[in-house]
Amino acid sequence: MRAQQRGISLLIVLVLLLIMTLLGLAILRNTMMEERMTANMYERSLAFQAAESALRQGELIAAGTPAAPSSGCNNLGVCAKPDPAVADRWADSSFTGWVEATAIPDASPAPPPSAYFVEYMGEAPSWPGCDRQVPMPTLCMAPSFRVTARSTDDARATVVVQSNFLVR
Repeated sequence: MRAQQRGISLLIVLVLLLIMTLLGLAILRNTMMEERMTANMYERSLAFQAAESALRQGELIAAGTPAAPSSGCNNLGVCAKPDPAVADRWADSSFTGWVEATAIPDASPAPPPSAYFVEYMGEAPSWPGCDRQVPMPTLCMAPSFRVTARSTDDARATVVVQSNFLVR
């Protein structure tokens, strides 16, 4: 009997062990990828919340119907009407009109730094079609502002949000 044994069971066990090892490595790699994706979504969520908080602060400035400067931006972050021939301010890396937003108190973990600015967009209709009525209703036209906010940090995601704000 001993002369007939060739060690085939050892070969089968080694092949199965190799297959199980490769399967384990694939599962481990997939788990690590999911961990990274979860961490990135968490960082993006923190950045989005910080940007949205800055957006609300900018909207509070716009709600006060601030006087827009004739050119550039003032220290409140209120900017003149944008020039259509020039690139958007928020996309211009040399733009210096960003105003740092107030940090959320006692936030844990600390949110990334955020900033905003407010652009005067001119007068806009308060409700659809009011500017086409004859005579035009008294409260039809109202000041319109575009509020842009961003949250950016070297180690985190960068988020830019905008809202159009009509003062009534």
